[in-house]
Amino acid sequence: MAIRKTTKGKNANYRPTKSGAGMTAKGVRAYRRANPGSKLKTAVTGKVKAGSKAAKRRKSYCARSLGQLKRSTAKPRTHPNSRIRPARTKWKC
Repeated sequence: MAIRKTTKGKNANYRPTKSGAGMTAKGVRAYRRANPGSKLKTAVTGKVKAGSKAAKRRKSYCARSLGQLKRSTAKPRTHPNSRIRPARTKWKC
């Protein structure tokens, strides 16, 4: 079963771009129910200790998303409200 990609109402699995893009905690729970054994987690948004697991996840995500941003077309690279930019801001990249 696939999760629905909505940003409003009771099926709000994704944050709107104005509030940082990415998946909500509810969306992550829905994904994990639909895909048993999944290790999907929400964004690392708080202050983290250097070298901790959370810091390593953030560093990995930031490196991966920078690669996505560089390989994307001109619009996401330059438009401030493309989904990748607010998500990177939410992760503090």
